Amino acid sequence: MSRLADLADAGAIDAGWAAALAPAEPALVAAEAFAAADAAAGATVLPAPDLVLRAFRTPFASVRVVVVGQDPYPTPGHPIGLAFAVERHVRPLPRSLVNIYRERFDDLGLPPAEHGDLGAWADAGVLLLNRDLTVRAGAAGSHAGHGWETVTGRALAALGERGGPLVAILWGRRAQALGAAVLPRVARVESAHPSPLSARTGFFGSRPFSRTNALLAELGALPVDWRLP
Repeated sequence: MSRLADLADAGAIDAGWAAALAPAEPALVAAEAFAAADAAAGATVLPAPDLVLRAFRTPFASVRVVVVGQDPYPTPGHPIGLAFAVERHVRPLPRSLVNIYRERFDDLGLPPAEHGDLGAWADAGVLLLNRDLTVRAGAAGSHAGHGWETVTGRALAALGERGGPLVAILWGRRAQALGAAVLPRVARVESAHPSPLSARTGFFGSRPFSRTNALLAELGALPVDWRLP
């Protein structure tokens, strides 16, 4: 049985994703092997193994919004396998997430959540997908170039090929370049990245949440409930 089929049988990923990611299975195996070797050499690899593929638990057929991140937060105890999200106990919240909450308030009037767990968005059909799915603690970008980009690129391409209502939220130039390459016919909401280094250059005031829901309405889909319990 293939690695993806094993993961689907174990409930680690949605069966729809197992089929969609099949062309990238060799890259998945290579990326997992690289992360395992890094851990065996004594590095702390994040997130926890059972959370690495968490984004793919959101059913493939149910995804109506995709948010593209870069790689997991490199701080132990922070990443949970969803882009921009952290464990509920983490304080203070990452600055990028604080800025996302600020823009959500300005856009929709929803007050900032007291935690950084965005699992409710994933449950609502929002794919929170980092470009790389593992990282060495304290070393952002350390697992880039070892297979994850092929896996996540295939995930985005599969969504584009799937058809049906879909909106891509692309923050920053890297995400926008990726979206243009693999999601050319998908509705996109683009702005500067919410990082403290760039939020004031076009992220604040971009209204990504209401714009996304307006595009979904045009596509005949229900809006996303952006609240966080």
